[in-house]
Amino acid sequence: MTNAAETWWNRIAAGFTQSPVPHVTVTELALVILLAVALSLPRVTWRYFGLMATVTHELGHAFAALMTGQRVGGIRLSLDHSGTTTTYSRRPLAAVWSTFWGYPVPAVVGAAMVWCGFSGWGPAAMSLGTLILLASFLFIRNGIGLLITAAAVLAAVLLVLFVPPEFNGHVMIVLGLALLVAAVRDLGKLAAVHVRRRDRLATSDAYLLSRATRVPAGVWIVLFAAVVGAAWWFAWQPLSQVFASLPHTPWQGPGGTPA
Repeated sequence: MTNAAETWWNRIAAGFTQSPVPHVTVTELALVILLAVALSLPRVTWRYFGLMATVTHELGHAFAALMTGQRVGGIRLSLDHSGTTTTYSRRPLAAVWSTFWGYPVPAVVGAAMVWCGFSGWGPAAMSLGTLILLASFLFIRNGIGLLITAAAVLAAVLLVLFVPPEFNGHVMIVLGLALLVAAVRDLGKLAAVHVRRRDRLATSDAYLLSRATRVPAGVWIVLFAAVVGAAWWFAWQPLSQVFASLPHTPWQGPGGTPA
């Protein structure tokens, strides 16, 4: 057991160095996108991967609170993908800041993971993500939350131990794109709460922000979408370079002449 823990820690420490930039072909990227969508859209996979998106969402609230000097009372997670992060602050703007950084964070983290995957920092992203998940145990306040976090940590530990460094970049691209898709899916669910399921408004970050600021919830949803869109744009930059490597063949008009 000691040797395994030592090996794991050595892998974690070694991850904070840049590895060779992975070569991603157009075919591989197309498969990666399909895999990312398969993690985040079908109900059977979303039931499990969606929990990772929820963890990321709640950690976004907690990190934003800590950035502004707030006290984090705890995080509670549920198997239905809901979660709550309790923070304490005497400054209204600080509370608004931490409430905002929930829905956009999976997209921001996903875009960062995609960038790390393409730039040779995949092992560093994997090591940092594992340490953050371990630190999150300090804030979890319910049994289901501990189980969900433990499962996420176990998955991260297995990736660190058994995925060769040269493949870490590919894994980060898949997970990053899956989180980006998950962010869009969660925004759709949030909008549905405000349009069709208004009995659940109390669970909406946009509703809580509107009550705290008197700015309409729709404005906050648009701001969430703007940050998610910016994250997608950032992640698209390395993706577009791969697609740009496709040889360009002019469209052939009638009779076989270039149009």
